Amino acid sequence: MAKRVLSGIQPSGTLTLGNYLGAMKHFVALQDEADCVFCVVDLHAITVPQDPAELRQNTLNLAALYLAAGIDPTRSTLFVQSHVPAHAELGWILQCVVHYGELGRMTQFKDKASQRDVVTAGLFTYPALMAADILLYQADLVPVGEDQKQHLELTRDIAERFNQRYGETFVIPEVYIPEVGGRIMSLEDPTKKMSKSDASQGAFISMLDNPDVIRKKISRAVTDSGREVRFDKENKAAISNLLTIYSLCAGVPIAELEARYEGQGYGPFKKDLAEAVVAALEPIQVRYRELVGSSELRNILREGAEKAAAKAEVTLQKVKERLGFLR
Repeated sequence: MAKRVLSGIQPSGTLTLGNYLGAMKHFVALQDEADCVFCVVDLHAITVPQDPAELRQNTLNLAALYLAAGIDPTRSTLFVQSHVPAHAELGWILQCVVHYGELGRMTQFKDKASQRDVVTAGLFTYPALMAADILLYQADLVPVGEDQKQHLELTRDIAERFNQRYGETFVIPEVYIPEVGGRIMSLEDPTKKMSKSDASQGAFISMLDNPDVIRKKISRAVTDSGREVRFDKENKAAISNLLTIYSLCAGVPIAELEARYEGQGYGPFKKDLAEAVVAALEPIQVRYRELVGSSELRNILREGAEKAAAKAEVTLQKVKERLGFLR
C-alpha cells in the first residue's frame, strides 16, 4: 500500500522560488509513488492577526500555485483546512492530551511571541492543531523544514501518548526528507534560507515575479570573491547556492554547469541563470493566471474538501469512540 504524505502551507504571501524548488517540485514527483494530501492551512494563519480580504485572496493564490506547479487533483487531495471541521475538533481534543510544559518549550512559539505585543492562546497551542492535521489523515511521512521539526517530534509524542492511553489509534508519522534538491538560500545572504518574510525584496524570488524583476534580482545577487563558477559550499556559499538553483531549474547537473562556465566569470553565468529561472516559472505563472479567479479552482477545492473530510471522519470517529464520547 502506498505511503500517505501530508503537507500544509500557510496562506501568507506568495511562495518563493525556494518553496518551489525545495518542496513543491518534490511534491509533484511524489504523486507517482505516494498518496498525497496537500492542505492550505488557513486556521494556522489566524494565530496572528490577518486582514480578512487578504487571507481570502492568499488562500486562493496558494491553491492556484499548487495546481499550476503540477499538483494533480485527480491523483492528490488538495483542500483548505477550514473546509474540514474535523481539524478544529481533533485540534481541541489533542490540546487536552499535550502538556502545557511541552507547548512552552517550542522554540518557534518563543521566537514569535517575543516579536509581538499581544500573544494569542492559539499561537501557544498551534502545535496541537498541527498534530491534528497530520494524525487525522494517518500520515506516514511529513515533509517539514528545520523550523517545524520540533513540532513533528511533539506530534509523535502526542500520538504515542494517545495510543498508550486509549489503544492503537494513530499512525506515528516520520519526517520526509527528499533525496535530491533541498535548501535554497537567500540571494543576499547565503547563510540564510530564502524566505518570503525577508525584509528585503531582493533576497528572494517570488514564484510570481515577472521576468524583468527576476533578471534584476539575479544580476544583483551576491557572489563570492574570485570569478570561478565552482560548487564549494564552505568557501563559495553564494555561487554554490546559485548553481543549485540553476541545476534544479534547468535540469542540468552541477558538474556540467561548472564545465560550461569555466574561465567565463560570473557575468555570463548569472545572465544564463536568470533565463533558466524565467523559463522554469513562466508556464507556472501562465497556468496560475488561468486558475486563480476561476470556478475551476473553487470546484477543485470543494471536491478536495469532500475527499479530505471522508478520510478525516474515519479517524475522528475512532478517536471519539476511544475517548468514551457518546455516539
